[in-house]
Amino acid sequence: MTDRGFKAVVVILAALVISGPGHAAENWPDSVDRYVAEVRKSVDTTDMDGYLAVIKDPNGAALIDVREETEFKSGHVPGTTNVSRGRLEFRVWRSLGYPGKVDLNRKIYVQCATGGRATLAAKQLRDIGFTNVTAVVMDLAEWQKKGYPFVKGD
Repeated sequence: MTDRGFKAVVVILAALVISGPGHAAENWPDSVDRYVAEVRKSVDTTDMDGYLAVIKDPNGAALIDVREETEFKSGHVPGTTNVSRGRLEFRVWRSLGYPGKVDLNRKIYVQCATGGRATLAAKQLRDIGFTNVTAVVMDLAEWQKKGYPFVKGD
């Protein structure tokens, strides 16, 4: 294989690894996908177009991106606040006004890259007392391809 051919293979493989959503399921057993699907039945959800309408007019809703900080810094939907899912129960409060009074009925949209973490985060928020939470089930790469609002970098 030529050096150029080798580089092409490396670039293609890297793109497949980085693209994530379509290949992420290979990194965990089917039981995880079944669990997320089961949790999704118990939370409110919206799709990409529903979320776009919210982004255009949030009407006071909190928009939480639960991806990791490095993912968020590489690009995000404008108007979202980053609170990683791993620290959600402890760190969401400040973004919602704590130490002041926090409205547990405030509309909250939870978004990630594909909807899996958002689904689980919506359940987490509901479990700690928030009553008006919606998980966004969408592919963030598709969101970008459609030219929907997206901020690159910090």
